Amino acid sequence: MDNVELFTDGACSGNPGPGGWGAFLRMGTHTKEISGGEKSTTNNRMELTAVIEGLSALKRPCHVILTTDSKYVADSIQKGWARSWQKNNWVKGDKKPALNPDLWEKLLSLLDTHDVEIHWVKGHAGHPENELCDRLAVAQRDRYSG
Repeated sequence: MDNVELFTDGACSGNPGPGGWGAFLRMGTHTKEISGGEKSTTNNRMELTAVIEGLSALKRPCHVILTTDSKYVADSIQKGWARSWQKNNWVKGDKKPALNPDLWEKLLSLLDTHDVEIHWVKGHAGHPENELCDRLAVAQRDRYSG
């Protein structure tokens, strides 16, 4: 299984509002930057989309070290919340609907394909690849603004 590093970030102006996402993949000396955005979205949707698009760019199952500054993404996966929401028909423990079930379905399917190890980093703290993904996400967000 190939080892891949995936770095992701999302950005949004307003919640909802114009948003963007960025992802940076590295396998050995090979790198790839991808990004996109939407006119009306939320920050959490952009964080999820960055991870989905990054994992979807892989052509075969890989061991992926995912680095994200999103506690929503990291905790929901690492603490098993997303799988629990899925099992409970997208209802959380507090009986409220889980948000973004469409994206969680895609991401959980990709997590079944790839061996993903998650690392959380503080955003806007000088982590080079996180800062790169932030620039990609902000540039896309700005394309969809005003």
